[in-house]
Amino acid sequence: MPKLLIIGFVWPEPKSSAAGSRMMQLIQLFLNEGYSISFSSPCAKSDNAFNLEELGVDQIPIELNNPSFDAFISTLKPDVVLFDRFMMEEQFGWRVAEQCPDALRILDTEDLHCLRKGREQAFKDNKPFDNSYLFRDIAKREIASIYRCDFSLIISEAEMSLLKKQFKISDTLLHYLPFLMDEVSQSKHELLPTFNERNHFVTIGNFLHPPNLDSVKFLKESIWPKVRAQLKTAELHVYGAYASEKVMQYQDQKNGLFIKGFADDVNEVMQNSRICLSPLRFGAGLKGKFFDAMYNGTPFITTNIGAEGIINTNDNDDFVADLVDDMVSSAINLYEDESLWNKQQELSFNLLSNKFNKKLHERKFLNKLEDALAKKEVNRLQNFTGAMLNFHTMQSTKYMSRWIEEKNK
Repeated sequence: MPKLLIIGFVWPEPKSSAAGSRMMQLIQLFLNEGYSISFSSPCAKSDNAFNLEELGVDQIPIELNNPSFDAFISTLKPDVVLFDRFMMEEQFGWRVAEQCPDALRILDTEDLHCLRKGREQAFKDNKPFDNSYLFRDIAKREIASIYRCDFSLIISEAEMSLLKKQFKISDTLLHYLPFLMDEVSQSKHELLPTFNERNHFVTIGNFLHPPNLDSVKFLKESIWPKVRAQLKTAELHVYGAYASEKVMQYQDQKNGLFIKGFADDVNEVMQNSRICLSPLRFGAGLKGKFFDAMYNGTPFITTNIGAEGIINTNDNDDFVADLVDDMVSSAINLYEDESLWNKQQELSFNLLSNKFNKKLHERKFLNKLEDALAKKEVNRLQNFTGAMLNFHTMQSTKYMSRWIEEKNK
């Protein structure tokens, strides 16, 4: 039985974040292929963490800058190691390469952190996003991590394009793997609440994620008052894990804005709502809230950044708006027009079936994995940049870690 070690940035919380859902999809994929899986993380486990032992996955805490990891992985001898975000590859990649050089190393980027952070800084500076915000230190770290691995999983077509065009990274080091979605069958479609059986607007997202927090602020200050002025009885229900006192201050019950906090059942929340409204002004990757909306037949409205990697925004103005008045107009039209609402719902089902089909993308990934395992040595020889970065950057990381080890004794 082949062995997989996943080194997680955090323990998976599928009910709290899209990253948690994504990790659970990857775990299930490998389980279906007969892998024995160990999941490790240096992060403390929250109450929202999924109990992976229910799936037969070993849960093993690990420590940063501690040689105990070396003994652990040399005993485990995994065939494949999956790093959850580049920070875990930075911390543990050199130890994996040193103790288990034959293990295939895969990086799951989740989203491109350099893109998300760059957009956030440009937004704070009130300036257009350009390469001066993209080509910063975090990009140097993230791209180096991509080169050091045998291949990396990229969640968005837009990010695949950026990596190839802006950073000139070879196709062989990248693999497009979006969210793995089931089709909405006709029988499931018929069971979903109809337009007239739904009410109100919803937005959802982990409040520890800055783009989600800003989106709620934008809704409260600029968008919702204009929507509410025309839809007097409509409400906006805001869900998300880790709602702080700052988040609760956005509540305005008098004007129909309710902070609901953690959603125990996102499917129920989406099915009760007529529209998912989430004006994201910065961010990267794919936004899990819109996949939850599509799967439950709930049309969504967002910005170009929010829709990136999901739909071709040039083809559908009903979904996408960046200006406040355009978003307000789209929200009102979609809320009141049943035929437009049904059209948007059907488009969502088609996207899940054709663009994000689980069976299609799982097969492509497994083919890539099989090929990478078979051609590992050849591919590594051809990736001289990766070999160079493994030699130089891992030496510096290694000796910094060793220094911290000694300091902590």
